Amino acid sequence: MTKDTLRNTKIPTTDPQAGLKLTEIFYSLQGEALTAGLPTIFIRLTGCPLRCHYCDTTYSFSGGERWGLDDIMTHIAQYPCWRVCVTGGEPLAQPNAIALMHKLIQSGYEVSLETAGALSVANVPPLVSKVMDLKSPSSGEADKNLWENLAHLTLHDQIKIVIANRTDYEWAKNIITKHALDDKVGTIWLSPMFNIQENTSHAPKLATDLAEWILKDALPVRFGLQLHKIIWADAKGK
Repeated sequence: MTKDTLRNTKIPTTDPQAGLKLTEIFYSLQGEALTAGLPTIFIRLTGCPLRCHYCDTTYSFSGGERWGLDDIMTHIAQYPCWRVCVTGGEPLAQPNAIALMHKLIQSGYEVSLETAGALSVANVPPLVSKVMDLKSPSSGEADKNLWENLAHLTLHDQIKIVIANRTDYEWAKNIITKHALDDKVGTIWLSPMFNIQENTSHAPKLATDLAEWILKDALPVRFGLQLHKIIWADAKGK
């Protein structure tokens, strides 16, 4: 399917009047994945069915304001950028997130989706780069991983696994081998749990340990730090 075909596809909506509930829209540097460091517009949707122990955006679980899809498009047009990240919370918990992604693509934006991997990605437009988590044991939500999602990933997509300890690392290593993840996606990220404000002594050691484990095992992954946390810690809208 060509880009022109995709951009001419009818936009599906569960309820065109419902729009989406958003926590925030902001313009910043992408902090992780392959576009790290690039200026990006972030559309953060409200709500998430998971409660990961290491979540750093708990403020997006509730509240938010209802936005129409056209209102979102009008708002983001003010930014000097054609790169958009749809994030959360969990964007796919709101059905009209799919409609938003179609609308963004048809308007010429380069779109990525950050998703927790617990809800189906089957209907995400092919031009969207899916950055999908696999929840490690320390998240407390590893039983929510929807393994069927792996069949809908391509080399255009990425997988991210947050590592909090050696148990998480061994789990990740086993999952990568068991599901041949390096053949399914373009990039697998292992990222140390990293909270600059609350865990200053532990975070650097964990990062160093993880780097050493990856090198020792020659694991086919990329080591990832959250650039935005290094710059702005846990500030909202950054």
